Amino acid sequence: GAAAGGDEYERRYSGAFPPQLRARLRDAARGMFVFGYDSYMEHAFPRDELDPLHCRGRGPDRRDPSNLNINDVLGNYSLTLIDALDTLAVMGNSSEFQKAVKLVIDTVSFDKDSTVQVFEATIRVLGSLLSAHIIITDTKQPFGDMTIKDYDNELLHLAHDLAVRLLPAFENTKTGIPYPRVNLKKGVPPDSHNETCTAGAGSLLVEFGILSRLLGDSTFEWVARRAVKALWSLRSNNTGLLGNVVNIQTGHWVGKQSGLGAGSDSFYEYLLKSYILFGEKEDLEMFNAAYQNIQSHLRRGREACNEGEGDPPLYVNVNMYTGQLMNTWIDSLQAFFPGLQVLIGDVEDAICLHAFYYAIWKRYGALPERYNWQLQAPDVPFYPLRPELVESTYLLYQATKNPFYLHVGMDILQSLEKYTKAKCGYATLHHVVEKTKEDRMESFFLSETCKYLYLLFDEENPVHKSGNKFMFTTEGHIVSVDERFRTSLWEDILPGEEDSTHRTKPTELKAANFSSNCNKVPDERRYLLPLKSNYMRQIDRMVGLI
Repeated sequence: GAAAGGDEYERRYSGAFPPQLRARLRDAARGMFVFGYDSYMEHAFPRDELDPLHCRGRGPDRRDPSNLNINDVLGNYSLTLIDALDTLAVMGNSSEFQKAVKLVIDTVSFDKDSTVQVFEATIRVLGSLLSAHIIITDTKQPFGDMTIKDYDNELLHLAHDLAVRLLPAFENTKTGIPYPRVNLKKGVPPDSHNETCTAGAGSLLVEFGILSRLLGDSTFEWVARRAVKALWSLRSNNTGLLGNVVNIQTGHWVGKQSGLGAGSDSFYEYLLKSYILFGEKEDLEMFNAAYQNIQSHLRRGREACNEGEGDPPLYVNVNMYTGQLMNTWIDSLQAFFPGLQVLIGDVEDAICLHAFYYAIWKRYGALPERYNWQLQAPDVPFYPLRPELVESTYLLYQATKNPFYLHVGMDILQSLEKYTKAKCGYATLHHVVEKTKEDRMESFFLSETCKYLYLLFDEENPVHKSGNKFMFTTEGHIVSVDERFRTSLWEDILPGEEDSTHRTKPTELKAANFSSNCNKVPDERRYLLPLKSNYMRQIDRMVGLI
């Protein structure tokens, strides 16, 4: 029986993936994006989001300012259009990209009485404007002709204007850690909380750093970097871990949970990605130390992914001071971590962790927001079309070229079509077991979920073939890894530091995500399962699939 079972995984996932099927799935991923985007443009623009069940637009909830779930993200600035810009370029749709950019230039203003979350505005809006600006002004034009006639850096000016409106969040804070929210017209609201999450305050450096380097104005990078260093200085002396919620005036940890999910995720991601982009040694040093502490205190299960006895590896939530287990759930945001592990070259461990999230997906046809691994059931049962599992699947495919990940992508695409497609676009699943829908299509569905699915199946995409090196922000916005971001126009980025000798030469960086390294996978690993079938079965059992 065991042998036959082993074959069942191999039969399903091994061997070559027919190119015709791949092309069909690429077109299906594009079709998914087009349906969501066209529905937004027809029924919702210029409002921030599309309600896919009622076919109408939505903006901030003015009646209930405490509705942060909406108001943190929706700023009354055509969010979904802005967030989707570079997806249009990656899919090679130059006419629609040019039309969308002109619409943004002609209609979007940030002079709005909207109180938004600094983090969300940075990754969804600022990051997308910068990405589109870089695509328009790229002399190589890898995606086809994405130039805009008479373009005068308007998107860069818009990005600058938005960033200036976010700057008050960094003022009047004793630690240098920013306030979580800001009103785009009036600055920090008088009734602001002094508490913020680690990811929200510590994941601004990629966008703010790019902006500073494009403008030649160090202010933005300086405040973002100061926030990262302030958080880093507050880590536990005992474990080296950070908590998830901190008081920005006292530096006291209000939330002592250390994990890889919501509240912490992109802090770690941006330590590494800042280094890849800017080459500042200190970012890599912080990342390496953080990664070491994560391995020591958060990782449970057997030592090796693909051999030995014991439970499959899993990263849990612990108390930042003691390393003791705090709860038995993991959240869906954590599914980004295998992708980050691919970037640093820890591919084996990434394979195992990804397999765990994929097994949960197979069980529900989606990832519940929180999953309790002890009870084998969702703790928080909704799924808002999040991209993290697709992102890791895409990056693992790029690193291994194993057709297993194309099968995973096919599964994800089919579940999304089956369970989330609505009258106009795609809808959040209110409950992953019952498959009930909620009337919301988050902007990251178009900026990330569709983009990563498309790229997974589009082998010939310029992202993979043009010889340019690209990196994705935490909102899936594409940025070229460019010499000009590796030289800052100022010295002494922070007071008391030596001059530019701490900057790494571009040649020293051999990041594992560069396309040139992605084809060096031994052939025998390409067509065997990335994880032995007995370990896959073990994971399927662990999530109650078997």
